[in-house]
Amino acid sequence: MQLSVIILNYNVRYFLEQCVLSVQKALINLDAEIIVVDNNSSDGSCEMMKQLFPHIKLIENPVNVGFPKGNNVGVAEAKGEYICILNPDTVVAEDTFTKIFNSQLSTHNSQLGIIGCKLIDGTGNFLPESKRGVPTPWVAFTKIFGLYKISNFFGKYYAQHLTENQSGKVDVLVGAFMIMKRDLYLQVGGFDENCFMYSDDIDLSYMIQKLGKENFYFHKTSVIHYKGESTVRDEKYLKRFREAMQFFYKKHFKKSFVFDVMMQVGSFIFTIFKQKQQKNTVRNIDKYIFFSKNNLQLNLNKSQEYLSDFKQFENNEKLNIEVVFNTNSFSFAEIIDFMEKNKSKNITFKNYIPQSNYLIGSNNANDRGEVINF
Repeated sequence: MQLSVIILNYNVRYFLEQCVLSVQKALINLDAEIIVVDNNSSDGSCEMMKQLFPHIKLIENPVNVGFPKGNNVGVAEAKGEYICILNPDTVVAEDTFTKIFNSQLSTHNSQLGIIGCKLIDGTGNFLPESKRGVPTPWVAFTKIFGLYKISNFFGKYYAQHLTENQSGKVDVLVGAFMIMKRDLYLQVGGFDENCFMYSDDIDLSYMIQKLGKENFYFHKTSVIHYKGESTVRDEKYLKRFREAMQFFYKKHFKKSFVFDVMMQVGSFIFTIFKQKQQKNTVRNIDKYIFFSKNNLQLNLNKSQEYLSDFKQFENNEKLNIEVVFNTNSFSFAEIIDFMEKNKSKNITFKNYIPQSNYLIGSNNANDRGEVINF
């Protein structure tokens, strides 16, 4: 088997359904499997998987064992030569995996470590954490105090030696989407289970790099990562995030009093900043534009326009527009491409999932996302 896609889920039932739908379409021409690991969700995620995807392997953990162990459980059951670690609040294009396998993986580069790709949020905007540098004390300092915004000289945290549309070597890739050989993952012991979450992808990337492998950012395919949906930034989040950052530094860098103080202060400032970023704002929609190739009628009590072709779209920047895609009429690749080309401050996007009759999306990378059932 060529590929095993591991999706670790916790209480994001609707996002998980959409994710699995997109992955299924992306694996049609590959010898591959999907493994969903559930961390004791209480929102009906497992029931949904059994009802809608009974053929997909589902592992039900009796407790929430965290991101590292949850993924390790999935990889232990994987049969593929390669694995993909994939967040449940993602949407992959139909050609995501084939593009990657037909490019970098097909070169049989023995030095190849992890491959990541271009991630966008639910509004079509590039997520800079798609590619990062190892957060050494200096790099962490430039991130925490925003120096990376001033000049690329301070840009190592977000690997600014590459633009979002350039492929190349990077230090760190994000755990929302990682492809690597299963044997390599096991060689470094997988995700370190001593870290509950938040620095696990940095640690794994760094461990693989220490083996002499090269991690690679691949820009020629884009994946939606709603991002905020799988993380609630409450007090528990802040505590775990600080602990995760401190865990990484203690594990990989020499211990010093000055460094510890700087990192504790920096971790505190950074987590407060991340908490303020989360904003579940209510957005007033002036008009809905539905893209569908069949007769679709949804009652949203707002001005509505129905189009069957993307070429018919014209943006009116004076209006707050929500664009809705019928996922039975358009491929996820077409939807992602439209989002990237038409992103604008006045436009938000939702996908309509006809099988279960709901809209799903996110208006901000730091929001928890939105589901509208009909």
